[in-house]
Amino acid sequence: MKIRVGLGFDVHQLEEGRDFFLGGIKVPASKGAVGHSDADVLIHAICDALLGASNLRDIGFHYSNKDPRWSGMDSKFFLQDVTRLLVEKGWAIENIDCTLCLEAPKINPYIPEMKKVLAPLMNISEDDISIKATTAERLGYIGREEGVNAYAVALIKME
Repeated sequence: MKIRVGLGFDVHQLEEGRDFFLGGIKVPASKGAVGHSDADVLIHAICDALLGASNLRDIGFHYSNKDPRWSGMDSKFFLQDVTRLLVEKGWAIENIDCTLCLEAPKINPYIPEMKKVLAPLMNISEDDISIKATTAERLGYIGREEGVNAYAVALIKME
C-alpha cells in the first residue's frame, strides 16, 4: 500500500452583505467571502490538500479564476471533481483534517452539517473529516475581520 499526505491553504477577503459559504453550507454571517466562485475557503483548502497529495497540481490549475465557467460556481462541484481525478489515478481518501481561522461567526454549531455535506463528495464517512476553528486573537487581517483562511491536510492511499 502506498500513502501520501497533502497540505492545502486558502484565504479570502470578507465583505459586508455577501453570502458566507463554508464547508459546502451557507453560514449566517454579516460578512461573506469574496471570490471568483462561491469563495468557500474550506473546500478550496481541502481541494488543494487532495491535489497536492496526489501530485495533481493545485485548484487554480484545474479551475482558474480567469475562466468564466467557474464564476459563481458552487465549490462542492470542485471537491467532487477533485475526488474523481484522484479515483481515476487509483487513489482513495483516508481522512481530512481542517482548521478554519476567523473571528466571527463561531462555526462550531455548523460543523456537523458541514461534515454531512462534505463526506459524500469525497466518498468517505463523516468520521473521516475533522473540522476545527480558531481565531487570530484579534491580530492581523483575521483579527480585524477582513478575511478568513483555512488549512487542510489530506491522507490518501493506493492499494
